[in-house]
Amino acid sequence: MPQIGDVVKLPYLREVNAGSFLDGGELGELLLPSGERLSDDRELVEVFIYRDSEDRPIATQKMPTVLPGNFGVMTLLSSNNTGAFLDWGLTKDLLLPFSEQRKLPRIGQPVVAHVYVDPKSERLVASQRISRHFANEMPSYPEGAEVDILVFGKTDMGYKVIVDGKYSGLIFANQVFEKLFYADQLKGYVQQIRHDWKIDISLYAPGNAKVEDLETRLERELGSRGGFWDLDDKSPAEKINLELGVSKKVFKKATGALFKRRKIRFEDGGIRWIG
Repeated sequence: MPQIGDVVKLPYLREVNAGSFLDGGELGELLLPSGERLSDDRELVEVFIYRDSEDRPIATQKMPTVLPGNFGVMTLLSSNNTGAFLDWGLTKDLLLPFSEQRKLPRIGQPVVAHVYVDPKSERLVASQRISRHFANEMPSYPEGAEVDILVFGKTDMGYKVIVDGKYSGLIFANQVFEKLFYADQLKGYVQQIRHDWKIDISLYAPGNAKVEDLETRLERELGSRGGFWDLDDKSPAEKINLELGVSKKVFKKATGALFKRRKIRFEDGGIRWIG
């Protein structure tokens, strides 16, 4: 049976001045407001079910930017002692209760949150308590698998990310060579899955793609360092890994490729940009 938060196809019943009524089963007759157009085929209408400003179940053909059961990014519209309100693409803004808040950004800025149906009130709400809503299962990715990541926090160890909308991930700080920001959405690559089900993520693809990524990173890093870096293929593997998060083998391949293209030269125990 249809429930609050569902995307379903409901039978058309009749037209009224306020819109169209659909058969919502145990929820009763659901109004589809007159501002929303029905197709010529009115037998079944696909809608999203939520509650209006008077807490009544209502239907809409508009889809929220984040569906219930999912993580996503929404804009903070306002905040008071009851909670905050987020823009999720529907007429009625989404409540982020005070009890579900962490540190809020400024009005107009993005909020990373999970959307769900509160079992007590049967209302759709958001939560910034991200860790509560990760999938309760062991991830099963192979090493190097490409995944979608969403940045939601930062610690001394690195950046906390949501992996494929389900799992907890971490990008170690010593492996990040570009600016990352809260609510950034980008691609990542699985390095390993830990015993606590958390995933170590790299921003750089393995294998040949990893070498090409490293060439670009070295070019940017040399630019920011005035054209010289005291790191070369004679540097200890531990130092290379600490600085770049890659093996010495990958580092040598990348610097070798740049050298062959006459972009760098080796001097004084480091590499000099000449390209």
